[in-house]
Amino acid sequence: MLGADDGVVSTASLMIGVAAASPSASRETVLVAGIAGLVAGALSMAAGEYVSVSSQRDAENADIALETRELTIDPKGELEELTAIYRGRGLAPDLAAKVADALSLAGNSLTSHMRDELGLEASKMARPFQAALVSAASFACLAALPVIALLLAPSPMRIVTIVCVSLGGLAVLGALGGRIGGAPIGRASLRVVIGGGAAMAITALIGKLLGAAGIG
Repeated sequence: MLGADDGVVSTASLMIGVAAASPSASRETVLVAGIAGLVAGALSMAAGEYVSVSSQRDAENADIALETRELTIDPKGELEELTAIYRGRGLAPDLAAKVADALSLAGNSLTSHMRDELGLEASKMARPFQAALVSAASFACLAALPVIALLLAPSPMRIVTIVCVSLGGLAVLGALGGRIGGAPIGRASLRVVIGGGAAMAITALIGKLLGAAGIG
């Protein structure tokens, strides 16, 4: 959701800034800026997410390696530790010991320690490549909104069209995020729209000032 919001706001703001800096700029110029922002943003999101999730996966692997060594060096102590975990969760001491013994005898000691001591499950461990792809795709899909708006808008209305389409997309994203998170939909939507609108307005102002200074 955050990547999608970023895609709309950053790409729309970039295109609006370029158009405001040079009102005579061709549609192709603004389009190139939008596509460049879309690609650069998606790749940046993917790289950042990959690095972040890879660090998380490295930490998980380090915890698993440490637990494997401890099970090899001191299996009895680890069994007692697992028993203590089950007692702490409300099982009677005898039952906790039986559960820990049963899991250990079944060859599931590492799996049990991963799940109950480390809070890790193989199916839910961090996946850097998957996270990077999802992040890039969510950014790119919504960043396409202002690009499409530019392609459909008449030249005199290009900034207004980009703003309206982008704010509409942000309103839908905000409402969806509010619904998923259990927050009031209207408030969540309004918050995202105000933030995105402010970013676009500030970028447009900076672009206009740069254009007036002869930089655009």
